[in-house]
Amino acid sequence: MQEKAAVLQEWIAKSDNVVFFGGAGVSTESGIPDFRSVDGLYHQEYDYPPETILSHTFFVNQTKEFYRFYKKKMLCPGAEPNMAHKRLAQWEESGHVRAVITQNIDGLHQMAGSKEVMELHGSVHRNYCMTCGKFYDAEYVRTSEGVPHCECGGLIKPDVVLYEEGLDSEIMTKSIRYIANADVLIIGGTSLVVYPAAGLIDYFRGNRLVVINKSTTSRDRNADLVIDDSIGKVFESIVIP
Repeated sequence: MQEKAAVLQEWIAKSDNVVFFGGAGVSTESGIPDFRSVDGLYHQEYDYPPETILSHTFFVNQTKEFYRFYKKKMLCPGAEPNMAHKRLAQWEESGHVRAVITQNIDGLHQMAGSKEVMELHGSVHRNYCMTCGKFYDAEYVRTSEGVPHCECGGLIKPDVVLYEEGLDSEIMTKSIRYIANADVLIIGGTSLVVYPAAGLIDYFRGNRLVVINKSTTSRDRNADLVIDDSIGKVFESIVIP
């Protein structure tokens, strides 16, 4: 791993246009469960599969059950950024990383200090009243009893992309632009099976494609560098002057 990390360090140090595309594996090291790992939500037992609970239809028709699951499994108030988040923020500040494109909804990249973050699937930290549009933070939702409601009486919905819902077109457009213009694209902590997000990789035309993931992905064969290890461990070993 060290030899490959040294190569990646050189590529990052020599570039001022690195873009990072990340998934659940970036945040599992912060204690946030993912959906597909051995210990992930998909392998736990619920009355309904997570894909069903986290759908627009389920939110509308069984709101109470949706929030019972959402508060317990999707909100992680004690989570802190790990070295992957911290390094990306540092590299952005030093002029190497242009943007972080994430499938995660936990806000840890921003907490670590990253400024240009494209949240493809939204954020648990933004919640809005479906009647008047007023926004509420994650703590309000987490500590509310049962289904959270606005002071106007309206139902509050998390600003996250549920199954059956489309991605934000503006965020998609900006993400495509960043990936298409990137010199180095680092894919980290994602199995690249969630579409349409995973399809954004097709727009990359740069010089170096890097994949960092514990398991193999469909992009490994096209990558210039593949590191099968923890992304936090890999990034911690890379120090850019």
